Amino acid sequence: MTSEKLHRADRTFPHDWQVEILESAPVIAPERHYIYPQAVEEVERGALQIYFQWRPEVERAMATFALGYADPSLPHGIWSCPNPRQMCAIAGGYAYVVDVDRPDMWMQIPYRPVTWLAAAPNQKLLLFASFHSLWALGVEGKAWETGRLSWEGLRVTAMDDLQVHGFGWDLETDLEVPFTVDLATGHHTGGAGGSSA
Repeated sequence: MTSEKLHRADRTFPHDWQVEILESAPVIAPERHYIYPQAVEEVERGALQIYFQWRPEVERAMATFALGYADPSLPHGIWSCPNPRQMCAIAGGYAYVVDVDRPDMWMQIPYRPVTWLAAAPNQKLLLFASFHSLWALGVEGKAWETGRLSWEGLRVTAMDDLQVHGFGWDLETDLEVPFTVDLATGHHTGGAGGSSA
């Protein structure tokens, strides 16, 4: 595993795969090499590169995840997902969710960049924050998304089994205002956008 300052591996959720984060690209890439997304130019510059394996009898494959931003404050690494067949790779705030048994089945989290993420294991959710709102990945895919919590930058200050608490910046008052999000539904109170329905 590489330096924890550069890469993180979070295995909060049970999963059936193994992963190795690479310091640099191998001299010879394995036959099974997946690139996310395929259309990006110069994908290897700053990319997150890994070896992964779903079952011991299946040859390990390589994956390259294009870098979003070079900002070291943004998430970068591998996270387990509520669905044990999936892994989440984040490269400079760009988050990719891949089915490790069928690596051609994948999605990119719509926030670019993801500024924060955390597991909520009791709710079986992986949470992602943008500068404005929260998005939750469940076992079957997207579970919910909040409305606007902030006009520019939000801070999560606490999370328990039922709720997420934080602050968002309100454009009209030019102040930080508190918000609370229900983890089961994504409904929120407070925040820059007010309460959700």
